[in-house]
Amino acid sequence: MQDNPHNTLHGGLAPGLYIVSAPIGNVRDITLRAIDVLSSVDAIAAEDTRVTRKLLEIHGIKIPKLIRHDEHGSERSRPEILARLAAGEAVALATDAGTPLVSDPGYKLVVEAVAAGHKVTPLPGPSAALAALTLAGLPSDRFMFLGFLPSKSGPRCRALGDVADIRATLVFFEGASRLAASLADMAEVLGDRPACVARELTKLYEEARRGSLLELSKHYQEVGAPKGEVTVVVAPPIPRQDTIEHADARLIKLLEEFSVKDAAKAASMEFNLPKSELYSRAVFLKKKKMRKNN
Repeated sequence: MQDNPHNTLHGGLAPGLYIVSAPIGNVRDITLRAIDVLSSVDAIAAEDTRVTRKLLEIHGIKIPKLIRHDEHGSERSRPEILARLAAGEAVALATDAGTPLVSDPGYKLVVEAVAAGHKVTPLPGPSAALAALTLAGLPSDRFMFLGFLPSKSGPRCRALGDVADIRATLVFFEGASRLAASLADMAEVLGDRPACVARELTKLYEEARRGSLLELSKHYQEVGAPKGEVTVVVAPPIPRQDTIEHADARLIKLLEEFSVKDAAKAASMEFNLPKSELYSRAVFLKKKKMRKNN
């Protein structure tokens, strides 16, 4: 495979903005190309200059000009970065962990750099969203990354409702302190789907816990908030016809122990189907069983 000549380091690094992915945990998860670029740029726009400085020191990279470019200070730092690009410099954009622009600052900088005609070069690398997707054991042929959900239950449920019918695996970032409540809301809005909670990816205490959304929510309610960064992967919805068939099978079992009303309520929560529809199905199934027994 031949390198793109514009991305080689022969004779120096070409001017432009370089989007550099940083390790999400294990510091060895950095590409050789990323090390080459970080060693050659005129400046690095970093989410946290202390974190980036430590990474550079670990890999023996001479530290260039570091510009803090985080969510709160980007309005101040963006003009300086664009001025450096206009002067013909090579500038890297790096986050604390993972791929820039993925739930991290940098989008406006890239938009303005492109609008000004500067070359923007991506350096692929670590991503917590993709790492979690690959280990979750859930369908990975179609997926949707949704970043962080709203912190409060009402807005969170509305956001989940917007994606409930999307036929793809869903990937979220979540704060550890909100994890149990968020999983419970997911179960209520999306249905009790299979899911995986991945935390501390690529680090010493990496963990992937798999189960249904309700099982996972109950677990974290009991043991408390986990430590570290958390990524949640949720299976796509079951096709509606299959859902109805599964719901019927479940209703038949529930009717052995519960009334029509209670069985319908339980199945409605489990399959995320309207309670009225499940009540009608339960009545039908109960009558069908009575006719069969007579």
